[in-house]
Order: sequence, then structure tokens, then C-alpha cells
Amino acid sequence: MQQDARERLDVYPRLIARVVGAVRHILGEHGQDRMVWAQMKAAYTRSIARCADFELAETFFNSVTRRMFATVGVDPKIEYVDSDFDAPLPPGDEPVYRTYAGRGPIRALVRDILADYSFSVAYQDIDVDARLVADEIDARRQAAWGASPVEAVEILKPVFYRNKGAYLIGRIRGGTGLLPLALALLNTGQGIVVDAALLTEDEVSIVFSFTHSYFHVDVERPHEAIQFLRSIMPLKRVAELYIALGYNKHGKTELYRDLLRHLERSTDKFEIAPGDRGMVMVVFTVPSYDVVFKVIRDDIPLPKTTTRRDVLRKYQLVFNHDRAGRLADAQEFEHLAFARDRFSDALLAELMDTAAESVSVGDGQVVFKHLYTQRRMTPLNLYLRDVDAAAAHDAAVEYGQAIKDLAATNIFPGDLLLKNFGVTRHGRVAFYDYDELCPLTDCNFREMPQARDLEEELASEPWFYVGDGDLFPEEFITFMGLQGSVREVFLRTHRDLLRTDFWRTMQARHTAGEVIDIFPYRQSRRLRGGGRRPAALSS
Repeated sequence: MQQDARERLDVYPRLIARVVGAVRHILGEHGQDRMVWAQMKAAYTRSIARCADFELAETFFNSVTRRMFATVGVDPKIEYVDSDFDAPLPPGDEPVYRTYAGRGPIRALVRDILADYSFSVAYQDIDVDARLVADEIDARRQAAWGASPVEAVEILKPVFYRNKGAYLIGRIRGGTGLLPLALALLNTGQGIVVDAALLTEDEVSIVFSFTHSYFHVDVERPHEAIQFLRSIMPLKRVAELYIALGYNKHGKTELYRDLLRHLERSTDKFEIAPGDRGMVMVVFTVPSYDVVFKVIRDDIPLPKTTTRRDVLRKYQLVFNHDRAGRLADAQEFEHLAFARDRFSDALLAELMDTAAESVSVGDGQVVFKHLYTQRRMTPLNLYLRDVDAAAAHDAAVEYGQAIKDLAATNIFPGDLLLKNFGVTRHGRVAFYDYDELCPLTDCNFREMPQARDLEEELASEPWFYVGDGDLFPEEFITFMGLQGSVREVFLRTHRDLLRTDFWRTMQARHTAGEVIDIFPYRQSRRLRGGGRRPAALSS
């Protein structure tokens, strides 16, 4: 499954390269004639007018033209800046979801749903699953609607696959409106079980988080599916939902369109992002927009030894890797242009002083040859400073769990400083600074040698040999920067991170080819009490 996921990410750029080559051959000397391309765009628009996935077709055209022309900014004559269609196509003859009327017991309704989504492997006990899920739905219904009954359940027709899990995504109608519903399915080896029934917007939103790898899902009418998902996750940006479904190129298109619309209706400027200044990236944001922009510095100072090529490779590694809910997705853009007067003087000075190879200023524009975008999170060091003790303690536990979940996917962050981790709006901790990230199996975890005398013990420099890739887990706590009760909570929960045995055991499991379970919901939400308790589990 993970190999398929990596291969799928290569399909789009491979196909674009093939199309660009063919079009250049066909057009010959007219390949750079923008008038010809404007006529081609008009004909293309007519040809996709009745396509169920017209929005993806528009993005495909954009991908070809931007490869052909390396357009700086946008050219609406040969690109779809906004969709050429004022309104989406009318719904298809059949909805993108199945409807189950709530005329009888909820248990019978759930059993009907599960029976309709059968697999080559049978359910371990479909009646037990139906009862467990029905109990969860009933409890949530009463909390949300009181005595109002379930009127219907609507489930999207395609199954959402990711890693070892599959999800049925739907909504419950009744009472005062809608309740989200996500049924998480697992193959236990003895049959398929419903491992969790997620019934809140936050729970389902985390399943679709920008910190997870993209789903494998066969969607016939993406626009309608996105609208359904928006009905249960209204705070999710449309771009993020397209990306979560695997349409990352169109997700970038939607993100760019959304940013342009935001800039048109706002007045605040791009400015340096809050937090500690990074040595590798210039990080900036628009305060009223929850995205950060990252540009690689021209010269990366010591003690960093990384290069621009290394940074690009690390971001590509994250793009292709299982992100386990702990690595923030990054979208890569080229040749973007924004109005110069939307930038603060301090940010412009920083960009021109340290990132002039990637940024140019002229003709009233700031042009970025290359940058990354990520969802903005609160840096963990700032979060711990500003929240109350209870929230800080939760964040400390999340921080340790994030490190463990990354280890479970064969990733070591490299730099464990709190400033390199962020806190999402759901209180989850994720890693977002990738310049020192590496495969866990490339690391050499060592016990700290014992000093043989007082001179060695008091030495300011290590008196023993330290090779490239050598790491000493018992020293990690020194560099984390945790203080007071937050440090105590971390040690009480995650002291094993300071022992070499933890890391070597993880390495051995990866070397043996094991794929460790990590689920996007709490252990307490597992319907069978965690009978298949994994070694590393997202909290």
C-alpha cells in the first residue's frame, strides 16, 4: 500500500512531462505562441464542459502551460486562474452517497451499512460491530439532540483507504442538523472489525488532517464529494480536502485561488512569522491567513551543514513518506508573484538580504522562483509559554507521542527543539522543520560512555569519539528545553525516549519489515478497548 502511494505521487508529473513533449512536437514553431494557446484553452474549455471532474481538467491544463512557458505570476489568457465555469455541473442522476432511513433500531441500520460495504475478507462479527457502533451513535445523538431520533444516515459511496485502514465516511441526519460519522475498519487477521466510530467534527477532521498521507479513494464526481465533506467539516479549507483525497495538484490550485481572494479582501501585509528565526528558511505569513510561506536561504550558516539540495531532498522525502499525522504537508510553488506593497519593510529586507537567489523585486512585484507553503501552527515553545498548566501538560504528552509516531514510521526529526514542532487547532503536535530529518535506520543510537576520571567528567568537549549519525538518547532531555512541571509530565510519560533500547528496538522492527500501526484517533475511541494494541499509537 505504501509503495502504491509513492508510485501514485509520481504519476501526475510523469504524465505532464509526456504531454508537454507531445504538444511541443505537434505545435513545432507555434509552441510558444500565446495566441495559439489562448485558442487551445477556449477549445479545451468546450471539451470539458460536461466532465464530472472539470476542475481537475482545468488544473491539468494549467500544469501543461506552466511547464511550456514558466509563467511568472499568472496569465488568465492561457491559464485557469479562476474556473471558467460560473457554477458547478448540476448533480448527477444519482447522489455520491447512499442513504439509510432511520425507521427501525440503529443497530439494524448500521448492520445494513456494513453489509453494503463488504470486502473479500469477511467481517469478524458484523452483529457485534453493529451493536458497538449503534451504542456510540445513540450516546452521541442523545448528547447532541436529546430525544430527537436519527432520521437517516448518508455514507459516501467510495471507501477511503490509507495504510492498513479503511474508512466509511458519512453523516447522520436528525435533531438540529448533521452529525459527522467515520467508521474506521481494520483487518485483524481474523476478519474485518470496526475499530472506531468517530462522531465529532474534530475527530473526523483529524482523520483528514494535513499531517496525514493522502487517501486512496475512487471518486467519480470530486466536486460533489468535497461538498459532502464540507458539510461535516465546515472549517476545512476546500484545498485541504482535495489534497486529502489525493488531488494534490488541484489542491494547490484551490489554495492559490483562495489566497488571491483573501488578499483582495484584506489589507494586512506579508510579514516575518512569529517564533524563533530559522537558520535554513525565511518563514513569513499574512497574519489574517492561516498559512506560512517558506523560502530557502541562499547561505545556510554554521553549525548547520545542510545545503539547498539537501533541503529540497528532505521535503521530497516527506512528500513521499507516510506522515503518520505528525509531519505537516508542504505544497511546492514556483514563479509566484505578489504586489510589492503587500510586504512589510522588514520582510523585504530579510528576503533580499538572505534569499535573493529565490526572490526578486521589481515593477511593483515580488517574484518567488521557489517556495513552500504549510498550514500555520503555533510553535510549541510559544504555545507552552502562553497556555495554562493543563494545556501545557497535554502538549508535553503530545510532543513525546509525536516523536514516537515518527519513529514508528522510520523517521527521526534530527532536531528535537520545541520550536521545530507546532500545535494544531485540535491540540495535536506535528513536526514541520525538515532540514535535519532522516530515516531512523540511518542513525546510530549509543549509550553515553562513563567518564574514567574527574578530568574527563569536567571536560567541555566530548572526550570520546562521536561519529556522523551518532546520537545519545539520554542527552535528548537537555536539548528539548522542557521546564518545571511540563518536564516532569514528559518524563513520567515518555522517559523511554531517553533510553537507547527504545530506539534500537524500533530500528530492528523496521529492518525486519514491520509496518507499525498508528491510528488517527485516541486509544480510548477504539471500540474493543485496544485488543490489537500497537506499540506506537497516536494519542
